Amino acid sequence: MSSSHRSDYSGQSANDKNPALAGVVGENISAIIRMREEKEREKSLQERLADALTMFSGSMVFVYVHAIWFGFWILFNTGWLGGGTPFDPFPFSLLTLIVSLEAIFLSTFVLISQNHAGQIADKRADLDLQINLLSEHEITRLLTLTDAIADHLGIEVEEKPEHDELKKDVDAKEMLDEIESREKTEKDSK
Repeated sequence: MSSSHRSDYSGQSANDKNPALAGVVGENISAIIRMREEKEREKSLQERLADALTMFSGSMVFVYVHAIWFGFWILFNTGWLGGGTPFDPFPFSLLTLIVSLEAIFLSTFVLISQNHAGQIADKRADLDLQINLLSEHEITRLLTLTDAIADHLGIEVEEKPEHDELKKDVDAKEMLDEIESREKTEKDSK
């Protein structure tokens, strides 16, 4: 079956969704979506709970619920609503305690979600680096091959100093060490 007729997870051809995309691009998008869905299914109950609470606490519904709750609490405990004895008079010590405990738990859930998101981001960064290094290696080989073809056909190519440099493979560790060295030098000079 050709790549333009392969189906993704929804049963539709990748090109049926957006014919302007090359078949391989549509398939890659589908593969990324499938990988994300698989990672979501692999999450533990605790991770799902932390993500759900973090998502809810970052919503406007959360703000509205708290605004109504605080408003009711303050109005009742200042006697504006009447009909009852205030159980937490000004300065609302019980409300302060509850809100403080809620903040502790919410910040913990946010940190758990951020740690999980950070792990995913690290994996994606590693994948990006691997793909970039592979692409750089392939481009280096293409430059070498293009030079060989030009030599074989007797085509004169203007030599530029950076041309030979571009035909060399990049050593990732050497590159990272150089970046760190320059960052340290710049930091020390300030």
